[in-house]
Amino acid sequence: MAKLRVLVLVRDGHVPPDSLEGYTEDQWSPWKAEFDICETLRGLGHEVLPLGIYDDLGPIRKALGEFQPDITYMLLEEFHGVVTYDFAVISYLELMQQAYSGCNPRGLLLSKDKALSKKILTYHRIPTPRFAVFKKGRAVRRPKRLPFPLFVKSVVEDASFGISQASIVHTDEALTERVEFIHEKTGADAIVEQYIEGRELYCGVIGNDRLQCFPAWEMDFGTLPDDAARIATSRVKWDRKYQERHDITTHAAQGIDDAMQQKIAKICKRVYRALGMTGYGRMDLRLTPGGEIFVIEANANPNIEYGEDFAESAEAAGISYEALIQRILNLGLAYKADWMA
Repeated sequence: MAKLRVLVLVRDGHVPPDSLEGYTEDQWSPWKAEFDICETLRGLGHEVLPLGIYDDLGPIRKALGEFQPDITYMLLEEFHGVVTYDFAVISYLELMQQAYSGCNPRGLLLSKDKALSKKILTYHRIPTPRFAVFKKGRAVRRPKRLPFPLFVKSVVEDASFGISQASIVHTDEALTERVEFIHEKTGADAIVEQYIEGRELYCGVIGNDRLQCFPAWEMDFGTLPDDAARIATSRVKWDRKYQERHDITTHAAQGIDDAMQQKIAKICKRVYRALGMTGYGRMDLRLTPGGEIFVIEANANPNIEYGEDFAESAEAAGISYEALIQRILNLGLAYKADWMA
């Protein structure tokens, strides 16, 4: 295996130390993914330079000139605090003729825009909940084709930002209130979609042209009250005390036979290709009691921290964490950007 110079782009303030020694979990939790990846790359024999970025491309240009990396490992999820600008950083790397890990700019842009991606999925007849977008500053008028209950969230934010039990609405008054809340809290338009009752599944996909789907993973909502919607709220996803109190976990989906797993994999590959994704991604799905699969959203460059869902599902597919990180690196080196033509 060739030893490479790897530039790792991380959020400013998330440049990891060489060791976790002396740090508490509260201290290392924000940059644990960055630490895991840098440590693993070094363990694989690569020379690694982590670089913190917030609102300036200058340090990237300097590092490309001085460090001369063979590839850049893309861990940035935003630029200048804007979550949709990660595609612009990748575009810059392409302009600089620099290989990078993860998804290409077009795939990042399409998958981050929930409304646009759903339009594309609908065109390709890939099952996804019916939806409408409510622009900031405009009156909230529910289309008749959207019956209650409805799920209200930001059209661009991810990581369950702005999502709570109040995101599921049952009346026009509650819909108006929640849409206005999303407008104010996120500064973005709101997307309102059919709420699909069922199991919350996640499916990892990896590859550029030849794709592999990992076994379906499931969010287990544990002991949440019966009247609580089974959705991945911000508390469900990030509040460890809340997770422990309600025994909320994620694990390999149980009771899914080979035929259903193949059906899930086929749909996820169709989504990946329809949105022009490369590198690796995760599909969020709903599986109804009747066996219908709905694609909720596609996530390019999901969290690949050790022990998290994507890495765990890769492990279930027989891919160790070290092999996963190296494979993502190899896919980045193999991706044929336009400048290579």
